[in-house]
Amino acid sequence: MIILGLTGSIGMGKSVTSGLFAEAGAPVFDSDAAVHALYGPGGAAVAPVEAAFPGVTRQGAVDRVALAARVVHDTEALHRLEALVHPLVEAERSRFLNGVSPDAVVVFDVPLLFETGGDAQVDATVVVSAPPDVQRQRVLARPGMTEAKFAAIAAKQMPDAEKRARADFVVDTGRGLETARRQVLDILEEVRRPAFASRRPRP
Repeated sequence: MIILGLTGSIGMGKSVTSGLFAEAGAPVFDSDAAVHALYGPGGAAVAPVEAAFPGVTRQGAVDRVALAARVVHDTEALHRLEALVHPLVEAERSRFLNGVSPDAVVVFDVPLLFETGGDAQVDATVVVSAPPDVQRQRVLARPGMTEAKFAAIAAKQMPDAEKRARADFVVDTGRGLETARRQVLDILEEVRRPAFASRRPRP
């Protein structure tokens, strides 16, 4: 099995690129989607999060806005939350891998891959990128997005230039969907070559 870590800053087109990998036949584990499910009604994270942060659940689910308000300016609280949720995400990822063919090329879609050290757990990293003006236009077109919110989110993310420098592969979504699709197919072809298997073994 070959595991690719897919990441990219806000507005770079990571979700679209993740879809292109899935379209090409690569199983994708979406970390954000896993967290949403864990926070949803009946999710495994609901009870422990409520116990740690009383009052942040509504109708059997985690109120993400209320939870964010509790941890956004409190580093210690954020670390406590991560300590609760990360093992649950890992368990979901293990279940996902158990259902995947052992010779598949698998994609882990992780927004903060480098920031959390997740790049050490994959065979190669794929960074989704786009020119700054394209990124800005995409982000500010989102409902409810403001310059201040964009700046706050960007401040928590590793600069795009640094991500690109650390990446094994880069997908440029600023040149259109078809170009991005070709880049994804090229990456899959490259990692399936026999020479790649011994290039970067995981610890």
